[in-house]
Amino acid sequence: MRIAFLGTGSMGIPMARNLLRAGHQVAAWNRTATRAEPLASDGATIARAPAEALEGVDIAVTMLADDAAVEAVVFGDGGIVEALPEGAAHMSMSTVSVAFAGRLAEAHAERGQAFVSAPVFGRPEAAEAARLKIVAAGSAEAVERCRPLFEALGERVFVVGEEPPAANVVKLCGNFLIASMIESLGEAFALARKSGIESADLLEVLNGTFFGTPIFGGYAKNIAEERFDPPGFRMKLGLKDVRLVLQAADAAGAPMPVASLLHDRLLAGTSRGRGELDWAALAALAAEDAGL
Repeated sequence: MRIAFLGTGSMGIPMARNLLRAGHQVAAWNRTATRAEPLASDGATIARAPAEALEGVDIAVTMLADDAAVEAVVFGDGGIVEALPEGAAHMSMSTVSVAFAGRLAEAHAERGQAFVSAPVFGRPEAAEAARLKIVAAGSAEAVERCRPLFEALGERVFVVGEEPPAANVVKLCGNFLIASMIESLGEAFALARKSGIESADLLEVLNGTFFGTPIFGGYAKNIAEERFDPPGFRMKLGLKDVRLVLQAADAAGAPMPVASLLHDRLLAGTSRGRGELDWAALAALAAEDAGL
């Protein structure tokens, strides 16, 4: 298929490469053009503007940081709503707000374009290995049209309904649980260290018991080693996602007191200059609070 891939950051670059390896034609665009240029050696066409990337494509994929970045690419001059061919599909793989996903679905329907929300779970190394977990929602026809891309990008697809915002609710629930785990790990390691226990010893116990899952073990290892750079997922993006969680909770009338706590912790971390570090650096706050 002919694919426009918009957003070639730390996740987008390996994802676009996997689409090329699967035999798809890819036109890549990024706001900072130099971030897209490495894909040229893999066979991608590098577009100078979104409209150029969107010419004659079957599916446009967006992998961008937040609502504002997606809005600019979708609704700006020469953006996806304007330039995507009628009948083509937009597959949004960004973590955006539930309300904005609904707005995207409505805008594409008005233009005779398909829309699928397909946010992903996985860090850049999972993207490189095509081992992302993809949560998809949209019409059955649109989801099936996107399935060849899912197969090139991930190891499992979860279809959660025909209304695109459903996928964004599920993604935000998952990110809320990851952030909750990171905060709890940070507090646990701070307690162990204050009690004279080596972080490596606690890590061994956690990994050797019922906590020893890949995602838990990975974050626990980073926290034990105080390794927060380079980031797999920046703290400032974690703060953005928890804000989206709270927005969705407010709209649904679902109290989430732990999410409110996480918001303040992530805000404290970014305010102390850690926004560009991995969000596992939440653990540094717990250590500081313990006087370490």
